Amino acid sequence: MTWMDKPAVHHPALPRNALGLTRRDYEGEISTLCAGCGHDSISAALIQACFDLELPPHRIAKLSGIGCSAKTPTYFLGAAHGFNGVHGRMPSLATGAALANRDLVYVGISGDGDTASIGLGQFIHAIRRGVNLLYMVENNGTYGLTKGQFSATADVGSKSKGGEANPYAPIDLVRLAIDLGAGFVARGFSGDKEQLVPLLRAALTYPGFAYIDCLSPCVTFNNHEGSTKSYPYIREHEVGIADLVEPRAEITVSYAPGERREVQVHDGSRLALRKLAEDYDPGDRAAALDLLERHRKRGEIVTGLLYRDADGADLHRIMNTTETPLNALDFADLCPGAKALDKINARLR
Repeated sequence: MTWMDKPAVHHPALPRNALGLTRRDYEGEISTLCAGCGHDSISAALIQACFDLELPPHRIAKLSGIGCSAKTPTYFLGAAHGFNGVHGRMPSLATGAALANRDLVYVGISGDGDTASIGLGQFIHAIRRGVNLLYMVENNGTYGLTKGQFSATADVGSKSKGGEANPYAPIDLVRLAIDLGAGFVARGFSGDKEQLVPLLRAALTYPGFAYIDCLSPCVTFNNHEGSTKSYPYIREHEVGIADLVEPRAEITVSYAPGERREVQVHDGSRLALRKLAEDYDPGDRAAALDLLERHRKRGEIVTGLLYRDADGADLHRIMNTTETPLNALDFADLCPGAKALDKINARLR
């Protein structure tokens, strides 16, 4: 046993769900992310949500691309299926897997670089197809794994390590998801577990494409004052490649529905969060977009369930696939013979 191994023995008094599993049964390996990283808070929230929903870990499939976000599936649901793909291509993996086996619960973990840059086309078409999965973007506005370049969600005016300012307006993935027809769209903050866990429970049980954009402060590489997502570390300490990352305390916040809360991050800048009121109706797409724009002009980031379509599209319903998972069909069903193929070809002539 090394220092990276978790103890195999569980305390007998740990609470158990209806499956007889404890929260420890939903954990993964020990995290190697920077101490205080918001991504670890998201992993903890996912562990809690799956435990609460009493989901069998072996009936869950985790999919990811490239980046710090792609590392996080290692740190939760160690007994689940998992596939780490190439940069930006996680939605294709999720589409193929969901078509092959509709009986699994799919969790796609991505980052703002993995989704809003190289994977943007993949993200768009996963929404259009209604792929049945929870699509989570751990959004910190920076390429943390490759030492802090701008991502497509970085704020205009953000400064790089060399002092250059980002001239481009950010892509708002929440607005994009609502615009493109995602059936479930929410935004959370990694440090607000009271809000994030219920959002995850709702998204995991939604029959269609469920998108959650989660602001997740980067403790190391998002290095400019006034950031709305994270805080500078390298500039303060003038460390070129940050071989040494000092531990930082996790940023947490708790506030009531309808309230506005300013969260101070480690560089002294402030993040203005606005939690949706309990009487907010998430069933109106146009109203959701209008609300996001009104609060954007005030410099506020709205969190909570922004939109939910009660009749959301699902990939299997759109394609009229069989109720039996494709991977469970026998050869005769999958290959009906030359005559059937001739009929299909005749329709295409």
